[in-house]
This record gives sequence, structure tokens and C-alpha cells, in this order.
Amino acid sequence: MALISENQLTSSQRALYLKARSANEIGNHGYVIQLMQSVLKEVPNFLDGRKLVRAAALGATKGKKSGMTLQSTTLGLTASSTVKKDPIAAIEIAEKTLATDPKSVQANQLLFEAAKKAEMPETASFALETLVAANPNDTKIMHQLADHYISLGESDKAVAICNRILQVNPKDLEATKKGKDSSASSTMKKGGWENSAGTGGTASFRDLIKNQDETKKLEDKGKIVRTVEQIIGQIADLYPEWEQNQAHVDNSKRMASLYEQLYEVSIAENLGGEETEENLDSAVWYYGHCNTILNSGDPNIQRKFNDLQMKKLDRRITALEEWLGTVEDATHPEVLPYVDELANLREQRSATLLEVAKKRVDDNPTDLALRFEYGDVLMRAGRFTDAIPELQRARQNPNVRLKAMNLLGQCFVEKAMNDLAVSTFKSAASEMLVMDNLKKEIVYKLAMVLEKMGKKEEYLENLKLIYEVDYGYLDVAQRVESSYGS
Repeated sequence: MALISENQLTSSQRALYLKARSANEIGNHGYVIQLMQSVLKEVPNFLDGRKLVRAAALGATKGKKSGMTLQSTTLGLTASSTVKKDPIAAIEIAEKTLATDPKSVQANQLLFEAAKKAEMPETASFALETLVAANPNDTKIMHQLADHYISLGESDKAVAICNRILQVNPKDLEATKKGKDSSASSTMKKGGWENSAGTGGTASFRDLIKNQDETKKLEDKGKIVRTVEQIIGQIADLYPEWEQNQAHVDNSKRMASLYEQLYEVSIAENLGGEETEENLDSAVWYYGHCNTILNSGDPNIQRKFNDLQMKKLDRRITALEEWLGTVEDATHPEVLPYVDELANLREQRSATLLEVAKKRVDDNPTDLALRFEYGDVLMRAGRFTDAIPELQRARQNPNVRLKAMNLLGQCFVEKAMNDLAVSTFKSAASEMLVMDNLKKEIVYKLAMVLEKMGKKEEYLENLKLIYEVDYGYLDVAQRVESSYGS
């Protein structure tokens, strides 16, 4: 049974899925499970939806140990016969337990067997992967997963899981053999050996060597995107070395970078869930650790740390905004805590941006690009008087000069100093030869100030400059055409 993607869902199924994702982002786990159970009943091969349910269940039971619930004790009694007769029904039985006990060995094993019977290998993999994540030292489950990967021909994944087994038990000869065999199989596939003339294929030996050389060059340049499994494998390989010497700067930087990559790849693959957020948390922690080791002496590390902290804050704000946008009554007692949290996070974001921007300027007082950033943050915070001197200094930097003048003009508008705003906008526009997006923005704002000042002719002249090159820019067409009485 082929996997179903989000785009293949019906409109009603997709609406429920998106609503469940938003609910999961803000920690409303019970609602996620409630929404997605009906979707999975209709499309059991929607693996992203099943992963979302599991992430919600893990979030709801965080800190609790998996135990033998009444539901889980009945699984063994009915599992075998149900899997043979109706594997989809067996999957539903497993999911009922997993909704409240996502780490249940019995329920995940039932899901694994039923998914295999229903020809849903990816779902079967997911069941065992969940158990491995919950039981990181259980090599028996890891061997089961490795064998499953090997049966599917997923050699890279088999190698990664065998490496994890050997970290737990370096003397595991079976894992060593499986890992070597899978690695050889992976090399053959990547190198194209299975398609070589000597094995019945059509590619020549010279073509294969050329392809391998090109692949190696791309890998050396970092142009080949790593998969989640590969990054996790690298983290697993590096962690023991880092743990032995946590003050080692290079290893700490690598750990931070790997978790950042893991987070970005997870986002790119739309994996979502708590694990993705935990990857971001880990990246923030390791960059913060590096920053501490270096005593804030590396501006690049410090910037990474601050930027990722802000990204974490932004994600939470976005999740709350999206979810609250679906709520009918924002004054409901169960909703109010989220409304308050959003307001507090917005205040925190503004304060953090100001603090970080000011510190960067204090640490590098001659860096005019940082002055621009600080002026921008001050202006967005409504502190126009404080922003003006920063932006005035920033316009001395040719790389940000025009942007700084644009913001400076806006500050003058906010302070009702319209003559200075006009002078600044005109000066900036005169330095720009091409009517690009920045010039259109500046000329439009100039026109709006001129309109306020009652300078109708100049106001229209500037709008017509935009109208001539971009009919659809904001409300320019409507304003220009209405001046002709049409």
C-alpha cells in the first residue's frame, strides 16, 4: 500500500491535518489525537499523520514511564489472529493503546507486524524506530530494525542502526557483520556497481569511476544534502568523544552545527513534531555551550546562538498565532492562557531583539551595518527618537545607506517632521537609477507624505513614476486613475 502525502488528502482531511499540526505546535496534544484518529481511519497509509499523532502522544506523556495498561495487556490475546484476518483493524487496535502509551512495546510490535502484513513497510519502520528511540540501549529491538531495513534494501539506515548497536555493545559480532555487509551494499548502489557491465548492467567501469570521483568532489564541497539518518549517525559517532572532553571547542562547534543541520533538514522534510523542536533546543544549547567556553569571544558563535534563540521564539509565536486564528472564542477560559502567552512572547521578542542589537553595537561601535540593525530594531519597537542617530550614522555605510535613509524617513514621518521626511526620501530616491522594489517603497512613502502636506501635484507625480513601471504596486493604480476622474 503506497504512502499518501499531504497533497493527496481530500480537502476536509487536509483541513483536519493542518488544524492538528497547529494544535501540536502549542502543546494541545489531546486535540491533535482526536482530530487525527478520524483521518487515519480513512487513510491508514498517511504516515505523516501517524507521526503527528505519535508526537502528540509523546508530548502528552512526557516524563511518564510506559507501563502495562489494561489495553496493552489485551493486545497479545487478539493480535495474532487480527493481523492475519484484517491487518488494518490490527493497526487501529495498536493505535488505541499508542494514543495513551506511545512507547508501549506490545502496541508498537503489533503495529510493526500489522503494517508489514498490510504492505506498509514505512509504517512498520516507524513502529520500530519509535521503540528504538524509547529504548536506546535495547540492542534486540535495534537488530530487529536493522534486519527490517536490510529486507527493504535501505542499506544506509541499516549501517546507521548497526553503528548504534556497537556503541552500546562494541563486541556485538552480528552487528559488525550486518554493518559491513550493509555498507558494502550501499557503496555498490552509490557507485553504480549493480549497473556495471560486469554484473549484467550497461555502465562502463570508466563511467563508474568518473561518477564516484564527481560524487566525492561534491561531498567534499558539502553540496550533497545529508539525510536525517546520516546526521543522527554523525551525532552518535561524535557524542562519546565530546562527552569525554566537553570543553573541546571544535567538537562542541561540530555538535552545534550537526543539530542545526538536523533541525533544518527536519523542517525541509516537513517532519514537525517535538523531535524537531528538541533538535532546535539542542542546537541552541551547544552554541550556548561554545559561547560559554569562548567567553563570548567568537562573534559568529554568539550570533548563531542569538539567532537560533530568536528562531525558537518566532516558531512558538507563529504556532500560537496560527492556532488562535482558528479559535472562535478567544475569551474562552481554556484559550486565554494561550492569548496571554502570545502577548508575553511578543514582548519578550521585542526586548530580546533590542538587547542583542544593542550588545552587538556596544561590542563593535565602528560597525555601521550593526548600527543599521540596531536602528531598525529601535524603529520597529516605536523608539523613533533613539533610532534616528543610529540610522544617521548607518547611512555612512554604502552597503546599507539607502535602506537606512528609508527607515530614517519613516522615523521623521512618525515624529510628524514631514519636511525632513520629504528631504530624506527625495535624497534616497535621487541616488537610485533603477525603479526596483526599494525605490518603489521610498517613492510611495514620499508621495504619502506629500499628500499629507497638501502638495497634490508632487504627490501624483511620484505615484505616476511607479504607475509607469508597476501597475499592480499597492493602490497606486487606483490613486492615479481616480485623479483623472475615471
